Amino acid sequence: MMNGTEKGFEPNSATTRAMIVTMLHRLNGTPAAGVAGFADVAGGQWYSEAVAWAAANGVVNGYSDTKFAPNEEITREQLAAILYRYAQFKGLDVSAKGDLSGFADGAAVSGWAQEAMQWAVGAGLLNGNADGTLAPDEAVSLAAKVLSEHLSLFIDLSENAKSAEVMVEREDDEK
Repeated sequence: MMNGTEKGFEPNSATTRAMIVTMLHRLNGTPAAGVAGFADVAGGQWYSEAVAWAAANGVVNGYSDTKFAPNEEITREQLAAILYRYAQFKGLDVSAKGDLSGFADGAAVSGWAQEAMQWAVGAGLLNGNADGTLAPDEAVSLAAKVLSEHLSLFIDLSENAKSAEVMVEREDDEK
């Protein structure tokens, strides 16, 4: 899912919005998507196809209709929102709802990220920091335990959903 940068794998570097979208695009089999509608996503970039795919499938919205900010560091609430929308795109159950009020900074979660953060907490993708905070506006590094937990749990959720689909198909075939 990750190839590193031109300097190699840099686990302590910031994770950008383009990196996350590219990982999900690869997780989904790198389907062709065309051109991204964001003015700041030029064609031919290593992330162009991934951003176009994610936008076309409702996984990302961008900051506006024309701004995606591919090289901006991704925050925990942005990551939760993208994973939430990706889960919806994949048809996964997103009904889990965690209580954000138990975190010292639960009220600091942006309005647009509330539902996604509640889901991420309820699904166990976000557990908060040792100091009792969610740190919704904190940047996520590639080495961050939270990133590996997010993607590992998310892959598990996806695999469980695939297994359930196969079981249903087998049951249907037996009828």
